[in-house]
Amino acid sequence: MALAFASTPTSPKGLGTAPGSPTAPALPNVPLPLAHLLDGPATFDQVFQVVRGAVRRVLGVERPGLGLGLSDLPPSLGAYWQVTGNLIVMNEGLVRTMEANAGSRREYNSFVFVILAHEYLHALGYLDEGAVRKVTARVTRDALGTEHPATRMAEGDLWKMFPFLAFAPRGDGRRLRVVTRFDLATTDHYIR
Repeated sequence: MALAFASTPTSPKGLGTAPGSPTAPALPNVPLPLAHLLDGPATFDQVFQVVRGAVRRVLGVERPGLGLGLSDLPPSLGAYWQVTGNLIVMNEGLVRTMEANAGSRREYNSFVFVILAHEYLHALGYLDEGAVRKVTARVTRDALGTEHPATRMAEGDLWKMFPFLAFAPRGDGRRLRVVTRFDLATTDHYIR
């Protein structure tokens, strides 16, 4: 499944009502532990800790043992997760372009948060792109607040908000670099 920003939200196909569906009531809006990690320098693992915590808090579900890869993909593709897989693959060209052009570390980390959250929700069983987009926005809003840059990104269109992303290096996905030390909270006892 790929990060996309189109179509009407629907329930994930073949899964019945997904846990924490967009109509489920939100938990009280209290600060998310670890959210401060988005404000300064952070690794992919640290941003993913915030993603995992936000999804767990808002939807009450989680999935351990995911990996992260970086690949040069077409600029219109933010990331993908292969159905039944355990590897999220982010567009390294987009990530580098955003890092070079972001107004702050918080803005860059928010961008990474939104992409990882979107693909993590796919890995949790939300297969429909429209549904994932809606749930990503809800999780981000409920966990980080309405004024957080990640919320504005999740509720909007990244390529319209950041037109420079269209000029990211083009790739064909042939090269894949696995990120080490990712999802350590669930893998550190068996993957080093």
